Amino acid sequence: MIKIPGFRWWIVLLLFLGTTLSFFDRQVLSILAPTITRDLKISNEQYSLVVMAFLLSYTVMFTLGGRLLDRVGTRLGLFLCVSVWSVASALHAAARNVFQLGFFRFLLGLGEGGCIPGVTKGALEWFPLRQRSRAIGLAIGGAAIGSLLAPPLTVWMEARIGWRGAFLVTGLLGSLWVLLWLLFYRSPRRSSFVSEKELAIIEESPAEGDKARSEESAWQETIIPWTRLLTLREVWGLMITRFLLDPVFYLYMFWIPQYLSQSRGASLADIGKVAWIPFLTLDVANLLGGWASDRLVRLGFPVNRARMTVMGIAAALTPISIFAMFARSMPLAVMLLGVLMFAHGFWITNYMTLTGDLLPRRSVGTVVGLCGSAGGVGGFLTTLIVGKISAQFSFVPVFIAAGVMYPIGFLVILLTIGRTVRVRV
Repeated sequence: MIKIPGFRWWIVLLLFLGTTLSFFDRQVLSILAPTITRDLKISNEQYSLVVMAFLLSYTVMFTLGGRLLDRVGTRLGLFLCVSVWSVASALHAAARNVFQLGFFRFLLGLGEGGCIPGVTKGALEWFPLRQRSRAIGLAIGGAAIGSLLAPPLTVWMEARIGWRGAFLVTGLLGSLWVLLWLLFYRSPRRSSFVSEKELAIIEESPAEGDKARSEESAWQETIIPWTRLLTLREVWGLMITRFLLDPVFYLYMFWIPQYLSQSRGASLADIGKVAWIPFLTLDVANLLGGWASDRLVRLGFPVNRARMTVMGIAAALTPISIFAMFARSMPLAVMLLGVLMFAHGFWITNYMTLTGDLLPRRSVGTVVGLCGSAGGVGGFLTTLIVGKISAQFSFVPVFIAAGVMYPIGFLVILLTIGRTVRVRV
C-alpha cells in the first residue's frame, strides 16, 4: 500500500469534514425555521419543543456515544453515529406535522451525540502532545464551517428543490462521508497509509527514559471507571462549565434566524446573506485558538497555563456581544453577535484540548460525552425558556444573559481545575 506523507493531516481533514456535516445538518432546520413553521403551522413554543427533542437525545447520546467510542474504537463508533444521523436528516423531508418533525429531530440527536467525542478521540489518537491543540482545533473547526455554509447553501437549496429536498441532500452527503471513513480510517499502527517515520512522530512522548515512557503509555491506556470519574473535581468542573455555556451556543445555532426574522424583520434571503457571519468568526477563531495555545507551549508556558490563558482572554471578550441588542442596523448587530462566536472558537478549542491533557486517551471519549450531556441538559432546560421569553417579551434578555456566561464558566474552571496537569487514576 502507498504511504501518504503527512497522513495524519489527511485524517484531521476527514474529521473536520465529519464535524462540518454534523453542524450543517443540524443548522438546516434553524435556517428554514421561518418557512417550515409557516408551512407546518408551528408556533415558537412548538418549535422550541422540536429543538428540545433533538437536545434530549443528543444529551443522552453524548455520554453513551462517548463510552461507546471508548469501547468499540473510533472507526466503528463514528461509522455508526454518522450513519444514524444521515438517515435521520433525510427523514426530515417526510415530516408533515410538528410531532413527526420532532421525532426525526430526536433521531438526528441520537446520531450526532457521538460526533464531538469521536472527532476529539480521533485527533488525540493521531497527533503528539505538541500538535494536539492545533489538531483538535482543526477537527472541531468543521462545526464553524458547517454553520457558516448552512445559511447561504440552505437558502439556495430551498429556492431550487424546496425545504424537503434540502434535507434529502444532507442525508446523501453523510452517506458519502461514511464511505470515505471506512476506506481511510484506522488507528495509526493499523493504517497502511502511515510511514514508520510518521508513526514515530505520532507516538512521541515528552517523558524521558524507558520507565517514564512505559508509565506514560500505561496511563494513556487507562479506562477510568464511571464511579471514579464522577468523584473527580476536575471532571465536575468540565461538566458544570458545559452546562452553563452550551445553552449559549445552542441559542446562536437554533435561534438567530428566528431572532433576525421576528425582531429585525429579515426575510429568508436576508437571513441567508448575514446569518453565516458569526460562524465565519468562529471558524477563524477555532484555527487561531489552537495555534495560540500551542505557540505558548512552544514558548515555554506550562501546558495548563497556556490553555487557561487563551480561555481567560476569550471569556473576557464575550460581554461585547450584548451591544448587538442595541445596534440600529441588522449587519452591525450580527457582527457584534459574531464577537461571542469568535471568543467561543478560542474557548472551545482549548477547553477540548484541556480535557485531553487532563485525562487518559482511553477515557477521553467518556468524559467528553459526560460534558456534552451536561451541556445538553443545560440546553434542554433553557430552550423552552427561550421560546417563552421570546414569545412573551423579546430576544433581548436572552442574548444579554448569554453575554455574561463565559466569565462565569471561566471562574468555574479556575476553581475546579486550577493548575492541575493530569488527573490521578
